Amino acid sequence: MPDMNAIFPAPTRSTVVPIRPDAHRTRPIRIALFSGNYDCVRDGANRALNRLVDHLLHRIGAQVRIYSPTAPQPAFASVGEVRSVPSLSLPGRPEYRLAIGLTRGVRRDLDAFAPDIVHLSAPDLLGRQAQKHARACGIPVVASLHTRFETYLDYYRLGFLRGTMEHYLDRFYGDADCILAPTPPIRDEMAARHGTARVSVWGRGIDPTQFAPTLRDPALRAALGYTDQDVVPLFFGRLVLEKGLGVFADSIAAIRARGHDVRPLIVGEGPARSWLAQRLPNANFMGHLSGADLGRAVASADLLINPSVTEAFGNVNLEAMASGLAVLSADVPSAASLIEAGRTGLLLPATDADAYADAAAMLIGAPARLETMRQAAADTASRHRWDDVLQSVVRAYAGLLGIPVPADRQAPMIAACSARAGTG
Repeated sequence: MPDMNAIFPAPTRSTVVPIRPDAHRTRPIRIALFSGNYDCVRDGANRALNRLVDHLLHRIGAQVRIYSPTAPQPAFASVGEVRSVPSLSLPGRPEYRLAIGLTRGVRRDLDAFAPDIVHLSAPDLLGRQAQKHARACGIPVVASLHTRFETYLDYYRLGFLRGTMEHYLDRFYGDADCILAPTPPIRDEMAARHGTARVSVWGRGIDPTQFAPTLRDPALRAALGYTDQDVVPLFFGRLVLEKGLGVFADSIAAIRARGHDVRPLIVGEGPARSWLAQRLPNANFMGHLSGADLGRAVASADLLINPSVTEAFGNVNLEAMASGLAVLSADVPSAASLIEAGRTGLLLPATDADAYADAAAMLIGAPARLETMRQAAADTASRHRWDDVLQSVVRAYAGLLGIPVPADRQAPMIAACSARAGTG
């Protein structure tokens, strides 16, 4: 495989000079957000980006322009002004689109927008070229980490490319002025390589109206064939192999082998649905859900089994905890930062189906401990508030620009015009 850093050369580093609010005329801060699939796929990363844009527009009074591939039919109604960039659908995965890069037209539009901050949410060709262009223009670059892309390779028998991928990602994040890491462990990992001053934490929050134990619905459980005594294991997320579907299916088989006739609840959709249905013919597949339907379904299960190692944060872990579920998760940094092992859930070897089965069987046989764990999980998750975590991004922007951090729209964030010629 060719050197990815040769294809996407490192941008020239320059010193970012903070903009003094009193140095030039003022206007609302402008943020150009580059995304790989802003509204093409409904996943945790895109939902977080949409929440961020909503916060910037309506709480901060910023101007935001999103550059992203778009699909003929968006996966959901997105927030903000999206400028479609040329892209191609991926073979076999048409819901994902790959931007072909920072074309001349996109570059002209970006220059006309004259952003104060360029925020990159995906380390793809578009993001790398936008990073290079921002550097050439003296625009501060923020890069947020949402997915451990290097872990995908093992699921598609491309593990031999992992070193090349890791080297490329290291260069991509290393060439940003500020890195937004989703958890403290990943922050520490990035800080060790790129410097503490350049890394901040942007976590995730919970909407308590959507995910809460009070949304548990006995009527829904009964309609799905569950009794009050049944312990219902949940898979929650996109149905793709890299989410650990094979380990989940093996875990259910191992739980049954231990004498527990469990019927899993599957919430989510994706190209591997038929594959999983063949492995788990008696599971309840709910498909894609949103809003109140999603909250009721998640809260109506009892424990989440999440073998995925690809998440940088683990939204499904937090949302399941907020819904009052005990979480049996792969022991990866994202999960370890959320789950207090033994109190709010259990951390297990990622690919060990027997370990998940042993943990589930133990909780099924100890209903009092399961109930205590579920309550503790909900209490812990309730401390993750969206306003707090979104404001951490605003603080990072303000730090790069050398301006005060506003609390809300009543104190709008103002940034001076950049000293670049032609910014109006």
